[in-house]
Amino acid sequence: MSAERPSLPPVRLHTEAELARDALAAPLLARAARLARWAGPTTRVGAGGELAESQLPAAAEHLGLAGDEDGAAYASEAWRLAVDTGLVDVQDPQDEDAPAGDADGDVPAVSVDGDAEGTVTAGENLALLTAGSPQDVLGIWLDGLDAVHADATAPAFDDFADLVNEDGSVDFDALDWDPEAEAEFLDGVLGNLYLLTLSEAGPGAGRVPLPALAASVVVPDDMDEPTDEVLEQVSEAMMRLDDQFRVLEPIGIVEYQPVDETLLSGDGEEPGSDADDEDVTRYGMVRLTPLGLYGIRERMLEAGVDAPAVGDLAGKGADVLLDGIAYYPEDAARSEVVLWLGHRGTEGAATAAAELLAAARGTDGGAPLRRLHCQQALASVGPGAEPAVRAVLDDPELGGLARVWLAERGADDVPAPPESMIFWLAVDTIAAQLDADGDIDELQELVEGLSGQHSAFFDEAWRVDHPATAEVLEAMGRLHRDRRTAKDARKAAFKARSRRKD
Repeated sequence: MSAERPSLPPVRLHTEAELARDALAAPLLARAARLARWAGPTTRVGAGGELAESQLPAAAEHLGLAGDEDGAAYASEAWRLAVDTGLVDVQDPQDEDAPAGDADGDVPAVSVDGDAEGTVTAGENLALLTAGSPQDVLGIWLDGLDAVHADATAPAFDDFADLVNEDGSVDFDALDWDPEAEAEFLDGVLGNLYLLTLSEAGPGAGRVPLPALAASVVVPDDMDEPTDEVLEQVSEAMMRLDDQFRVLEPIGIVEYQPVDETLLSGDGEEPGSDADDEDVTRYGMVRLTPLGLYGIRERMLEAGVDAPAVGDLAGKGADVLLDGIAYYPEDAARSEVVLWLGHRGTEGAATAAAELLAAARGTDGGAPLRRLHCQQALASVGPGAEPAVRAVLDDPELGGLARVWLAERGADDVPAPPESMIFWLAVDTIAAQLDADGDIDELQELVEGLSGQHSAFFDEAWRVDHPATAEVLEAMGRLHRDRRTAKDARKAAFKARSRRKD
């Protein structure tokens, strides 16, 4: 069965222990945990579980934010996260399951302005932050990410000002807000940031200018030059993302440099001006953190997106491994193979080699690429693979790659291949490279090198009993830079097709 191309390249994630440490260090979760431990029998909350306004100064002081003009807001935000992630439990006193206050007042019904509103107790998840496994910590953090994501896509409080009814309720129908569309927009942006992060390398890797990120979800792919209307939409998306990334940064998924305040006040230039080219950082820069890579991937997996990670295949069979790494970048494929071999221990080299060779067999469209990756994987197995490799020397599909592997290791007594095997291996090798969509220059060199090793290559190649013979010869006719040789390749392809029909 031919492998399907993953929609995203594989990501290299930090270990769960490292990610859990990052999660605990995320400012918002750290503050939420501190407030959960600070809360007690006298903690006062509102009907919705929010921390009473009179409690906010003490909460901000406990967080070391008493001198910060936004300290109360940070404390309120952290308390909401503590509630959302189960670090504290707030229950209505009318709830039959709510804990009742005792004579000593250990768990009393707390109140706001004299009216009983709820009880506050430590949540079950609070202990897991210190005594739980890395998976427990990451599970709590993911709940927090969901809550913060919802906050980032919610309308600003000012949007509600003119929509409050006389009874205090909000007329949501009059609010121009589509929660699904807002969530889809932000998820699309985070998905693009994820992809851009995986494609970056070197110093400053992953730092993406906000205008470029906004344009990635606004400007149509087939638009060469954005119109003024589209540029205006990019600017609006930038401002929207500036607000959203400010909300997302404290949970630890991004490092964000906000848009320069002078630009927000109208004193700066519009994106795309000369000043923008000189210092694009003024328009905001965002980087997805290692924890962010993990979090966004988890959200994508939950949504059904194919988002592989290096190490996913370590415990799978050799057939799943070879299909899984079919379209991985070379470094990622090598790392996956090393992890797969490590999972089998030091004593399993011969068994692993035999499994790889067995999985490489086949006449389906994906088989040539499986055999190519099998040969590359065997290079990581080491000398323990030799018995399994020698066992397939007479196999018509594997004998060629077995001889190549033995020759590369300087093995003795490697039998010369029959001519039919030489041509079969040449066709199989080119078929694999065509499927892999490799570099065109390298593919041309391969085509010209293989055809040049035999003076009558195309006189013999069309007779090769390989499912991809005609397609390979046709491709050789397109790729070979010598016109006469290219014509010979096309003639051979025609003969191969005619032979297949017969």
